[in-house]
Amino acid sequence: MYLEIKQFHLLTVLISVLLYIYRFLKYYRLQQVPEVPILLKRVPHINDSLLLTSGIALIFITGFTPFTQAAPWLTYKLIAIFFYILCGLMAMNKSSSPNSRLFYFAASLGWLIAIFSLAVSKNPGLLGI
Repeated sequence: MYLEIKQFHLLTVLISVLLYIYRFLKYYRLQQVPEVPILLKRVPHINDSLLLTSGIALIFITGFTPFTQAAPWLTYKLIAIFFYILCGLMAMNKSSSPNSRLFYFAASLGWLIAIFSLAVSKNPGLLGI
């Protein structure tokens, strides 16, 4: 059961990241942001809900509990996810300048690297590096 949920979690991570990068490159790097198709607005929310659900399931299966001494790396990973989401929201903000959106997009990719590093290494030192 663990392996299937982990594989599903990794698939939803991949879909989430690819959709985010695609949407940014297609729409938000422009000076004037056009209206994004409804499908590209809704699918990421559905996928991210599945991603969150599978992540919570993995916490229950593995016993890695965030905000405890049992898994400090997971605490840092959740904090990094918070900043990734925050930077992603700023990068996708239509009212921001293109330079500001680009800065936040680059920052979100930096947080994404930290998240991946923490997930693989399970080492909270220097965010998994």
